Amino acid sequence: MAQQEMLRQMADDEFPIDEGSGPPCLCVVIPAYNEISTIETVVDAVLDVPFTQEVIIVDDGSTDGTRELLEKLDDPKIRVFFQPHNQGKGAALRRGFAEARSPYVVVQDADLEYDPDEFGTLVGPLLEGKADVVYGSRFLSGRPHRVLYFWHSIGNRLLTLASNMFTDLNLSDMETCYKMFRREVLQSFTLEEDRFGIEPELTAKIAAGRWRVFEVGISYHGRTYDEGKKIGWKDGIRAFYCIVRYSPLGQKLRRSRAKKAA
Repeated sequence: MAQQEMLRQMADDEFPIDEGSGPPCLCVVIPAYNEISTIETVVDAVLDVPFTQEVIIVDDGSTDGTRELLEKLDDPKIRVFFQPHNQGKGAALRRGFAEARSPYVVVQDADLEYDPDEFGTLVGPLLEGKADVVYGSRFLSGRPHRVLYFWHSIGNRLLTLASNMFTDLNLSDMETCYKMFRREVLQSFTLEEDRFGIEPELTAKIAAGRWRVFEVGISYHGRTYDEGKKIGWKDGIRAFYCIVRYSPLGQKLRRSRAKKAA
C-alpha cells in the first residue's frame, strides 16, 4: 500500500488519478510505422490496462494511413508525436522516452505480438521495489506462443548469448520488446541507435549502470513477414555489432579513439 501511495503522489502533479482503477503508474511508449491494421486495437488494449497512466505514440513516418488515423485520436491519456520521416525504432523510442512523465516506462510494439494485459506481471517486481528494469521473456513462459520461424529463434538465442557474454547478465531473451524501466534508469544514459540495435544498446547500458534486472515469462503471438514483420537479417548483424560497440570494451576503445582524434 505504501508503494501505491508513493506512485499516486509522484503522479498527482501531472495526471488525474481514478481512485477506483488501481495505481496508474505506466508510460506506454508505442513506436509505430505502417501499422494501420493493428494500431487501433493495440491502443485500445493499452488503455484498458489499469496501470496505464499515459500513452506516447511516435509515428515513424508512416505512409499507409497510420499517421492520419493517429491524428484523430482523442483521449487525455494519449500524446502523439510525428517523426518527419522514417528513422527507425530506436529513434522513435528516444523521442518517446524523452517525453515520459510517469514513474515507470514500458515499450509496446504497435502490432499484436505482445499482450498489454501482461503489464501487471511486468510491473510487479518494480512495485515491490525489487527491480529497476524488468524484461518480459518469451522463452521462460509456459504461456501460449505462436509457432513460427526456426532460424529466427536460433538468431534470438545467439544474440542473447552474445549479449550475456559481454554484459555478464544471464538473460534468456535480450531481444524482447517488453522492457519496463524505472524512468530514472532511462534518464541515466543517452541512446544512440536508430533501428533495432536499440535492444542490445539498452541492455549494455543497463548492465553498465548496474541496475537491478528481473525477467518474467510472457506469451507471444509472432507475425509473419506477410503480416508486416519488419526485422531482417541485416538487423541481426547490426545487433551483434552493437553488442560489442556498447560493451565496456567497446566503450573503452571509443573513448581511446576520441582522445587520439582530439
